[in-house]
Amino acid sequence: MSSQSQSVRPGLSVVVAGGGTAGHIEPALAVADAVRRLDPGARITALGTPKGLETELVPKRGYDLELIPPAPLPRKPGKDLLATPYRLTRAVAATRKVLRRVEADVVVGFGGYVALPAYFAAGRRLPVLIHEANASAGIANKVGARWAERVLAAVPDCGLPGAEVVGMPVRAAIADLDRAGTRAAAREFFGLDPQAPTLLVFGGSQGAQQINEAVAGAAGALGAAGIGVLHAHGAKNTIAPVSPAGAPPYVAVPYLDRMDLAYAAADLVICRSGAMTVAEVTAAALPAIYVPLPHGNGEQRLNALPVVQAGAALLTDNADLTVEYVSREVPALLNDAGRLAAMAEAGAHTGHRDAAETVAAAALALAARFRAEQGGRR
Repeated sequence: MSSQSQSVRPGLSVVVAGGGTAGHIEPALAVADAVRRLDPGARITALGTPKGLETELVPKRGYDLELIPPAPLPRKPGKDLLATPYRLTRAVAATRKVLRRVEADVVVGFGGYVALPAYFAAGRRLPVLIHEANASAGIANKVGARWAERVLAAVPDCGLPGAEVVGMPVRAAIADLDRAGTRAAAREFFGLDPQAPTLLVFGGSQGAQQINEAVAGAAGALGAAGIGVLHAHGAKNTIAPVSPAGAPPYVAVPYLDRMDLAYAAADLVICRSGAMTVAEVTAAALPAIYVPLPHGNGEQRLNALPVVQAGAALLTDNADLTVEYVSREVPALLNDAGRLAAMAEAGAHTGHRDAAETVAAAALALAARFRAEQGGRR
């Protein structure tokens, strides 16, 4: 048989399922990036739904996005719960078609309502690798873990028996960030004072009302203390900070596209404590004041506790984050160079900066084994 007539063996096909929220999408994309670095010939496909943030984030990162019908799992009884079996069946059927079309060799799930159909669609025919980002595992990963080949986790005791702790996958731009070396360029990028102590503020993609009101309300005190601010308030929100004349700039933006530069520009951050946020802030060795969401199952507090206990961050209840608190605590902390340095040092020795590569390598190993068991043919 001539070389021209021989079929070209396609690269390994990796499907990542982590749509819905940034907390699921970002680790999935960090692992996708690592797969691309480890095996440039691999085919990478992301699963998502038309309603998720993945429709914006995945194409920007250069990956194929396959959309399936949403199948959310309601937490309370009602019509939505009664419709769940139908929605899930439809989503699983659509996912099976995607897996066949891309000739998937492995499914890597990160939880959420995109992952559950992927786990059922893969079943025991395709290898499944699960990564749990949160300190308290969600329903999707608890279900999928029953037959997954491997289960990995960001932190210990996440609620998945036998999970191997590997840390949270973080994109290389942040895991490898040189804050000191990038600070000048980052502050110029955002129009911040090049020398002033700088506070970064954000509350997730939608913003956070309590954080917005407390920090914007403290703009006068922060400006009087010579502190600059970079504040992402959320696209649907507005703030009106008033700084004294001659104060460093208070830069308010709806959203931060360059989180790496935002972290590099800052000396301290006030933010929520979602698992992805804690992992990125810790990877950047940036001192933090975490303000967990005041509702839910308390997982945001659990996410932050190990970092707080290590001395890299502070933890403040949502109700306690007031104008008075920010006006008092932030200048005191930003003017204490020794304390900030100790917090940054503690952050630098906390976490797993190679988590994305670890998960990617595990996924590729499962995919290669599956391909070999199939005799290289599909």
